[in-house]
Amino acid sequence: MTKARLLRLSVVLVSIFMILLIIVYWDNVGTAHFYLHTSFSRPRSPGAIAAGEDWEALPDVDEFLAKLLSSSLKQNSSIPRRTEQLLVQGSNKPVLSNLEENVRGYDWSTHKDRNSLDQEKLQVERQRTLREFCANSSFTFPTKERSFDDIPNYELNHLIVDDRHGVIYCYVPKVACTNWKRVMIVLSESLLDQGLPYRNPLDIPREHVHNTSTHLTFNKFWRRYGKFSRHLMKIKLKKYTKFLFVRDPFVRLISAFRSKFELENEDFYRRFAIPMLKLYSNHTNLPTSVSEAFGAGLKVSFSDFIQYLLDPRTEKMAPFNEHWRQVYRLCHPCQIDYDFIGKLETLDEDAAYLLQLLKVDRLLRFPPSYRNRTASSWEDNWFAKIPLAWRQQLYKLYEADFVLFGYPKPENLLKD
Repeated sequence: MTKARLLRLSVVLVSIFMILLIIVYWDNVGTAHFYLHTSFSRPRSPGAIAAGEDWEALPDVDEFLAKLLSSSLKQNSSIPRRTEQLLVQGSNKPVLSNLEENVRGYDWSTHKDRNSLDQEKLQVERQRTLREFCANSSFTFPTKERSFDDIPNYELNHLIVDDRHGVIYCYVPKVACTNWKRVMIVLSESLLDQGLPYRNPLDIPREHVHNTSTHLTFNKFWRRYGKFSRHLMKIKLKKYTKFLFVRDPFVRLISAFRSKFELENEDFYRRFAIPMLKLYSNHTNLPTSVSEAFGAGLKVSFSDFIQYLLDPRTEKMAPFNEHWRQVYRLCHPCQIDYDFIGKLETLDEDAAYLLQLLKVDRLLRFPPSYRNRTASSWEDNWFAKIPLAWRQQLYKLYEADFVLFGYPKPENLLKD
């Protein structure tokens, strides 16, 4: 009788173990291999971390899953990998109309390297600033005090995961995210072209880059891993290299306005421009299509856009669109300990340094410079007709992004 019970117990335990293995390893977007060639999480210095290294104190389930991942790494380390090849930047630039070229601000010319920055010290300073203000109890903003577990899954949709190289990228729209998404597609091999993974980021069509089905993001973990999704997220956040790119918040707003309301965009016209024109410009009987509206000279003004951002009714209807949502709401920098903080203002240097740290600089290069012509020096002109009270309110709305990422307060815009 005792032997029969022991046999049944053994069968149950083995079954549970097999189910856990399936949950961890089963992944239909190529995440069955957990390569960790690039992890350099603090407080360790940049460099690869060996599989099976001490993962510090973790909850029981996290520790169990961590051991499974470490086991997988040891097994996969013996798998032959394809010979690394340096990609030649030979693809032609995307065909853009003159209007789009002017508004989006693409510049495909070759730029000489600027004076090299001391990237390591720069990263230390950026991370120190972020950590200090996250820990400063006198500096508050919405969602600051919540824990990672308090963040709902739908707010984790900007965290793109590459399990092949152990990288997590939080994308911020209007901060070169199209090309960084292209880089993530090449690294993760998540998109095929005629049966083969893309090798050159610029070969990837723009419409595929922003297709949500292309990327493995944290908010997809729940339906893949069920109740173990948060445990896996925490393990990957601890072991993987996490990075984001930011830019001056007001300049990002100007860029978003130019991109979405100065170009004919049917979706943004219907979802945002029509309500703005009705609420803030007193227009009625507006055309149903953006081409008709533009033909009639009906365009959202920058003043309309600022009123929309400041209107308390906006957030009651729905969260800010990702193109003007604050970075702290997109990437949760006080809940996620980012290993690398890049800035659009130093994109060339930051991108080259990051690819070296990720040990993928032999696989690919960051696409030719994306230099949005929405320059910081334009702020005075763009905000010249915006009332001072509105400018001050707008700064309060985006203050956390200014402070956390070390952007100076635009005093010239906030005083008479």
